[in-house]
Amino acid sequence: NLTHLQLWFLALFPLQYTDKEEVVLWMNTVGPYHNRQETYKYFSLPFCAGSKKTISHYHETLGEALQGVELEFSGLDIKFKDEVMQTTYCEIDLDKAKRDAFVYAIKNHYWYQMYIDDLPIWGIVGEADENGEDHYLWTYKKLEIGFNGNRIVDVNLTSEGKVRLVPNTRIAMSYSVKWKKSDVKFEDRFDKYLDPSFFQHRIHWFSIFNSFMMVIFLVGLVSMILMRTLRKDYARYSKEEEMDDMDRDLGDEYGWKQVHGDVFRPSSHPLIFSSLIGSGCQIFSVSFIVIIVAMVEDLYTERGSMLSTAIFVYAATSPVNGYFGGSLYAKQGGRRWIKQMFIGAFLIPAMVCGTAFFINFIAIYYHASRAIPFGTMVAVCCICFFVILPLNLVGTILGRNLSGQPNFPCRVNAVPRPIPEKKWFMEPAVIVCLGGILPFGSIFIEMYFIFTSFWAYKIYYVYGFMMLVLVILCIVTVCVTIVCTYFLLNAEDYRWQWTSFLSAASTAVYVYMYSFYYYFFKTKMYGLFQTSFYFGYMAVFSTALGIMCGAVGYMGTSAFVRKIYTNVKID
Repeated sequence: NLTHLQLWFLALFPLQYTDKEEVVLWMNTVGPYHNRQETYKYFSLPFCAGSKKTISHYHETLGEALQGVELEFSGLDIKFKDEVMQTTYCEIDLDKAKRDAFVYAIKNHYWYQMYIDDLPIWGIVGEADENGEDHYLWTYKKLEIGFNGNRIVDVNLTSEGKVRLVPNTRIAMSYSVKWKKSDVKFEDRFDKYLDPSFFQHRIHWFSIFNSFMMVIFLVGLVSMILMRTLRKDYARYSKEEEMDDMDRDLGDEYGWKQVHGDVFRPSSHPLIFSSLIGSGCQIFSVSFIVIIVAMVEDLYTERGSMLSTAIFVYAATSPVNGYFGGSLYAKQGGRRWIKQMFIGAFLIPAMVCGTAFFINFIAIYYHASRAIPFGTMVAVCCICFFVILPLNLVGTILGRNLSGQPNFPCRVNAVPRPIPEKKWFMEPAVIVCLGGILPFGSIFIEMYFIFTSFWAYKIYYVYGFMMLVLVILCIVTVCVTIVCTYFLLNAEDYRWQWTSFLSAASTAVYVYMYSFYYYFFKTKMYGLFQTSFYFGYMAVFSTALGIMCGAVGYMGTSAFVRKIYTNVKID
C-alpha cells in the first residue's frame, strides 16, 4: 500500500522498476467526449474493480485537486515485465439501473482516462449500433506496455469484447497485459501525445510572421509620425519662447502643450486605478515567468503542474503588485494606502474564486469531479491570507518609500482646465473601442491554438510561440496606446490615464467576443455545466488579459508622456 508521501516522492523522481514489481493502474475520470471539463469519477458508472487490495485515491498537487483529478486504484494485478493472458477480473450484475447508466454514457459518447506510471490512457465506454437501438459495452482492456531498461516509456490500450447491454445479465470484465521492448527514451515518452502537425502548421508560422511584420510596421509608423510631429511642435514652442509677451499672447497656441498644467493631475478613482495597474503588472510577471518555466521544464508531462506553477508564481510575485500599485497611489496623493493594498491584493483572487465558487455549485449539483473539495478551498484561502497579503504589504511599503514621490516634470494647476469640444472620433469612448483592435489582431490566431489545447484534447507545448506572441502583444499595445494618447492630448483632453488603460484593455472584449464564435462554431459542447464552465472561465481569462494589457499600455504611455513634457521648457 503506497502512502501519500511515497506517491509524492514518486512524482518528483521517476520510478524505476525491478522485474515482477507491482505497476499500479489508476482509474481517473469518465465523461462526455465533447465536454472535456464535465468529468466524473470512473466508478460513478457501475464499473467493477479488480480484487487486488484497494489504494485510496489521492491528490499529488494543488493543481490536480483544482482540476478534478480523481485517481482510484483499478484493482488489476499488473507486474513489471510479467505478461497476463486474458483474465476476468470482475463481473457486473447488470440490473435495469446499471444498464440505464451505461446506455446514457454511451449515448453521450463517454470515455474514460487511466494512468500507468503517469502516462495517460484513454478508452471509450461503449458504442451504439447504426439505428441507436442496441447499445454495447467494451469489456476487454488489452494493455500493451513498452519498457526501456527498467522504466515504462509507452502504454497503449485496445478495447475489445463488445457485449450487448441486456438487463438482468452478468457481464464479465477482463484484461490482458503484453510487455514489449521499446527504443523510446524516458525523456521522450510524452512525444507521442503531442501534435506537431497541428501546432507547427504553416498557418501558425504565418500568423507569427504576420504579427511580427505588423509590429515592425506599427513601431516604424509610430516613430515616424510622433518624431516628425513632435519635432514640429518643439520647433514651434522654441520659436514662441523667443517672442515677447505681447506676441505670445496674440499667438495661436494649441495642442498638447496647452494641457501641461493638468496632464499630471491624479486620475479619477485613483484607488481602483492603482490597484488595477498593480494587478496588471503582476499578471504580466506571472505570464512571463510561467512561460519561461514551461519552455525549460516541459510542464505538460505532469498532471496539474501548469496550474500549480501558476499559483506558486502568482503568490511569489505579489510584491510586484504592491510595489507598482502602492507607488502609483502615493504619486497620485492617495491617503488610504492600506485599503488600496487590500483591494490590489485580492482583486484577481476574488474574481477567480468568485467564479469558481459559482461554478462549484453547478459541479456539486452534477456530482462532477470538478467540484472543489473543502480542504482545497481552505488551502487556497490560506495562500491568499498568509502568503499573497503579507508579500503585497512588503511591496506596497517599498513602492511608497522608493518611488512614491510625485516628481512630475510639470506643476499641476490648482483649478482644472475646461476640456474643449472635439470631433466625435476624438472622444475617449471611441478611442477606447478602437484601441483594442490591433492588439487583438496580433494574437487572435494564437488564441485559437490556446483555446483548442484547453477546451479540446490537444497538449499545448509550443511555449516559444507563446513568448513571441506575448512580446508582440506588449509592443503593439504600447504603440497603439501612445498614438491614442497623443491624439487625445492634442485635442486638449488631459484625461489620458483611464483612456490609455481602457483602450489597451479593450483587447479583452474582442477576445471574449471571439470565445463566443469559438464555442458555437468550433466545438460541440453542450449542457449547463460545460456552458457555465466555459463562459465563466473565459470571462476570467479575458478580464485578466485586459488588466494585463491595460497596465502594459498605461506604463508605456506614462513613460511617453513624462518624456515629452520633460523636454518642453515651461515657464
